[in-house]
Amino acid sequence: MRGLWLEDQKLSFRGDLAKPVPEPGEALIKMRLAGICSTDLELCRGYYPYNDILGHEFVGEVVEALGREDLVGKRVVGSISITCGECEACLAGRKSHCINRKTLGIRNRAGAFADYITLPIGNLHFVPDVVSDDEAVFTEPLAAALEITEQVHIQPGMCVLVVGAGRLGMLIAQSLALTGCDLKVVVRREAPAQLLSSLGIKSIDVSEVQGSMADLVVEVTGSPQGFALSRKAVCPKGTLILKSTFAGDVSLDLSSLVVDEISVIGSRCGPFAPALRLLAAKKINPLPLIESRFPLEKGIEALEHASQPGILKVLLYS
Repeated sequence: MRGLWLEDQKLSFRGDLAKPVPEPGEALIKMRLAGICSTDLELCRGYYPYNDILGHEFVGEVVEALGREDLVGKRVVGSISITCGECEACLAGRKSHCINRKTLGIRNRAGAFADYITLPIGNLHFVPDVVSDDEAVFTEPLAAALEITEQVHIQPGMCVLVVGAGRLGMLIAQSLALTGCDLKVVVRREAPAQLLSSLGIKSIDVSEVQGSMADLVVEVTGSPQGFALSRKAVCPKGTLILKSTFAGDVSLDLSSLVVDEISVIGSRCGPFAPALRLLAAKKINPLPLIESRFPLEKGIEALEHASQPGILKVLLYS
C-alpha cells in the first residue's frame, strides 16, 4: 500500500506499506479524498511524537466490513477518536477524553494519507447523496468548528471575533454566522477578506483590532502572535476559545486572566451528524476553500504547498 509516512519529524512517501486488515467490528475503507490541515503540519514540526501515516480528514468508500456487507460501497467519513469504552472517562460519558484513546493520523493510529484505512464501524457516518466528495472531506473540520457552539451559548447580537482566516477559521466563521451574532474575522491579506465578503461575513484588518472589543474571541492562528492578539481583543468577563494546536510554548500573563475574569476554553473535535446536515442543506459552503489537489504520490509536495502562508485547503486523492 502507498502512504505518507512520518517518522522523527521527517515525511516520506512509501509504496511498501502493509494494507491494513480490519479487526472485528471495523471496516476497511478506500480513501477517495483527504484534506491537509494545520495539525498535520504541526505534527511534522514536532507537536506530538507521532510515527505513522498522517491524515485525519477524509471521505472514503467501505470495501470490507465483516458481518456488515450492507456497508460495502457506502461513502463514509469517520470520527477520528478510537476509544476503549471501559476507562473512567468513557464510563462518565467523556469519550473524547478516553484515557486509552487512539486518534486517526495523530496518536497511535495510522491515518488517511494512504490508499486504505480502518476504523471502527461505530465511528463511521454515511455521506448523503447530495453531498459531494469535495464537500464531505470538510466534515471533520466543520465538526470541530461546530464544537464551539456546543461549548458556549452564543446569543444573537453578541460581539464575536475570529482571529485567523485560514482553513479552519473560514469554517468557524461560516458556522458562527448562522447564530446571528455580530461577527468579524481578522485578516492579514486581501484574498481572505474578499472570500469572506462573498460569504456575507465581515472582516477587519489586523491593525484594526482593539483591546476589549469582543465578548467571545476564537483563536485559530496557531501562533503566539495570534494568541496575544486574541487575548488583547477579549472583553473583561469574556470568553477566549482556543482551537489551535502547535509546537512550541506561549508566554501567558495569568494574572490578567484572573483580574479580567476571562474564561479560557480549549476546543477540539466536534459532532459529525450536524456537520453533515449543514453540508447537505447547503448552509455551509466549503468549496471556495479548496486551493489545490495533488495525487497521493505527490503528498510531500502537497504538504509543502499547504505550509505556505495564505494557502487554504489542499486535497490529496488516491
